[in-house]
Amino acid sequence: MTNMACNINRVRQRLADAARAADRSPAAITLVAVSKTRSAACIREAFAAGLHDYGENYLQEALEKIAELADLDIRWHFIGPIQSNKTRAIAEHFHWVHTIDRLKVAERLSAQRPAHLGPIDVCIQVNIDAEDSKSGVSPAALPALAEAVVALPNLRFRGLMTIPAPAANSETQRTSFFYLAQLLANLRTLSPALASLDTLSMGMSDDLEAAVLEGATLVRVGTALFGARPKPGDNPHNTNAENPS
Repeated sequence: MTNMACNINRVRQRLADAARAADRSPAAITLVAVSKTRSAACIREAFAAGLHDYGENYLQEALEKIAELADLDIRWHFIGPIQSNKTRAIAEHFHWVHTIDRLKVAERLSAQRPAHLGPIDVCIQVNIDAEDSKSGVSPAALPALAEAVVALPNLRFRGLMTIPAPAANSETQRTSFFYLAQLLANLRTLSPALASLDTLSMGMSDDLEAAVLEGATLVRVGTALFGARPKPGDNPHNTNAENPS
């Protein structure tokens, strides 16, 4: 068994153990490999070992890998901050977008989504800890944005995403994830259009157990799968330090 396969198995076992502890099915949790700064060859190896979902932060880097790996049945997730002038390429090449934080971006994604691809699955990013260094809508502004996003024709609004402030212990981690789960539950009560929301994109390498215990359905993991990420100076695409894994 390759090192990659061993890493994948270890992460899947962590997810399964946490799911059982929460009386949940491991099948309800999708592992999204955070592949920013990783080579196409590395992704190809992980795909061969059974990983089909990959999250990318940097658009140009992602487009290059999407083209090189077009022969593989990969589900591509955009998990980085979205600039308005990048929405067309995101709408044309990704299956999921986790990081909608303002209506203008959502409207552009909907308008620019090619009809033959069908609606794109999206999450709204919530800045639950009000950190200046992170993107995301505030909890107070979330209901209005959710009502607007769910009405857009070429988006399939699925749920919420967050990157909480780092926490030293599981109890604190769980508190942040519980908060996001409560925000999702509250949205479901606002209108019939929001009642079917089913996605919580939360949890990374260091806190995935806490996220699963609080209901995560998409878990974004990078370093636990691929090892330490290259230093910023080693990667010409790495211009944004947000969205760690």
